[in-house]
Amino acid sequence: MSAYIDLMFWPLMAALVLTGIHVYLGLHVVTRGVIFVDLALAQIAALGMAIGVLLGWEVGSVPIYFLALGFTFLGAALFAYTRSLTKTVSQEAIIGIAYAVSAAVMIILFSKSAEGAEHLNHLLVGSILFVTPAMVLKTLLLYAAIGLFHWIYREKFMLTSKITGNHENLELNLKVWDFLFYMTFGFVVTSSVQIAGVFLVFSFLIIPATAALLLVRGVRNRLFFGWGFGVLGSLLGMIVSVVLDIPTGASIVATFGTLLVIAAIFRGLKSAS
Repeated sequence: MSAYIDLMFWPLMAALVLTGIHVYLGLHVVTRGVIFVDLALAQIAALGMAIGVLLGWEVGSVPIYFLALGFTFLGAALFAYTRSLTKTVSQEAIIGIAYAVSAAVMIILFSKSAEGAEHLNHLLVGSILFVTPAMVLKTLLLYAAIGLFHWIYREKFMLTSKITGNHENLELNLKVWDFLFYMTFGFVVTSSVQIAGVFLVFSFLIIPATAALLLVRGVRNRLFFGWGFGVLGSLLGMIVSVVLDIPTGASIVATFGTLLVIAAIFRGLKSAS
């Protein structure tokens, strides 16, 4: 038992850090109605990392991080700009295209690499079970700074997230805040993909927030519920992963999905009573 605790301590700390920021951002994403923006930005960041790997840079190195961050900023600028084009083209369509193209290019790049399959698997499902204390601490400090920035300017961010419909006439000031949202989002996604991979990052963002929206009311209550959901799902997923010797990231995603189904059933029973 102690061996399991030692093995899961830092991965669980990483899950706590990821849950803290992703549930908050997930509520924004669901409010904006751009559910797949995290998946697309994560895939764009992964494409930047893939190019860094093929250039011979070490995975997790500073050059790869900033290359991936640069790619993510380009994606953030694209999504902030295309929000004003929703009268012509759905932003979800643009987000989906960005994801598909980024994924396709990454697969093409790795198809010529001897270790391509291994790198591709790492970027998609991550290796949260092998996270280091230094990585957790650096990520915590970064996310704390981003969280503080969002808390200080929470009214601006909430306003831009709640605006729906055609954004062609959106004030320039709010467009700037919209870009700042996506830019800080990009910092989070780039760091998270290095720890957890594309699929798990998307799950941390969307599934706890969706469960919170199903079962509780109010932003504060949804935040606390989402945090609890994320921590419980991460812990159960890691336990299942270690006991059954299956991939940790996939196990956590499957556990999140199972808990969401249970939450939906509970919501249905509650509505019927």
